[in-house]
Amino acid sequence: MSKSTVLTGITTTGTPHLGNYVGAIKPAIQASHNTDIRSCYFLADYHALIKCRDPGVVHSSTLEIAATWLALGLDTDRAIFYRQSDIPEISELTWLLTCVTAKGLMNRAHAYKAAVQDNVDAGEDPDKAIDMGLFSYPILMAADILMFNAHRVPVGRDQVQHLEMARDIAQRFNHLFGEHFVLPEAVVDDNVAVLPGQDGRKMSKSYNNTIPLWLPEKKLRKSIMKIVTNSLEPGEPKQTEGSALFAIYSAFANTEQRQAMKQAFADGIAWGAAKQQCFELINAELAEARAAYEELISEPARIEARLLEGAERARGVAVPFMQELRGAVGIRPLA
Repeated sequence: MSKSTVLTGITTTGTPHLGNYVGAIKPAIQASHNTDIRSCYFLADYHALIKCRDPGVVHSSTLEIAATWLALGLDTDRAIFYRQSDIPEISELTWLLTCVTAKGLMNRAHAYKAAVQDNVDAGEDPDKAIDMGLFSYPILMAADILMFNAHRVPVGRDQVQHLEMARDIAQRFNHLFGEHFVLPEAVVDDNVAVLPGQDGRKMSKSYNNTIPLWLPEKKLRKSIMKIVTNSLEPGEPKQTEGSALFAIYSAFANTEQRQAMKQAFADGIAWGAAKQQCFELINAELAEARAAYEELISEPARIEARLLEGAERARGVAVPFMQELRGAVGIRPLA
């Protein structure tokens, strides 16, 4: 593998929204066209089971997210695009890594510690309702990364600890069984936009303030019109700082458009007019991809075929590597 490998996982637990698009999907799809790296993008459906117990949601989310990435132009001829559950070697590697991972390392995982603390604060047993999926989650994530010897993994700051754990686990395995794994590096881009939702807080399903990515045109406009603004009248100068509307507009605007909107705020643009401009800008960027998405989502067999093609390419890497790792730990033919 002469090329540097960059790996990105997308958990299949919800419907993509504008924040996902601006913060993760758009920059990743642009990166997929880079000929100097090998890009791996996967639908993390096993990870979804940790958070979601509704089979219908996991299934429909997988379809929606796969259709989203394809509609927005992911280059699947160059990048490897696959579903985690189609690569059984990842599950097998998870067990090999589990057998060399210290429980103490897992005890320090932020998500597990937070769940324990919530129980203690509520006067409950510390481990109430905490399952092994949550506890062992960083090992599965390590297997995702190490299976393809990813050099770089773009993550949010909240996932940096898991990358450090993946490095620790890889080092332990290498120490015991020889040098098999590259030590991955977390890539945190502080310039990636964190989009506010309609209420001004971070756009998130947990706040129920998201603007779904593929709303029909009329519903998209209605959703943009609901963005919270202050009571300043038309003609009164408005601040761009702290404005959710300006932040959302800026995420889709070029430098010239952004400057013009900033001036319009200073000149006292009416909120309704500013929201209309925001809607028109976003709609213009998404209209063509929306049509492609609607076509894809109505033909799940086409998406399935693309995922299976990706799985075949991914297993072209995973199967021989897994044989190497099996041999390293002593699981090999007797003759």
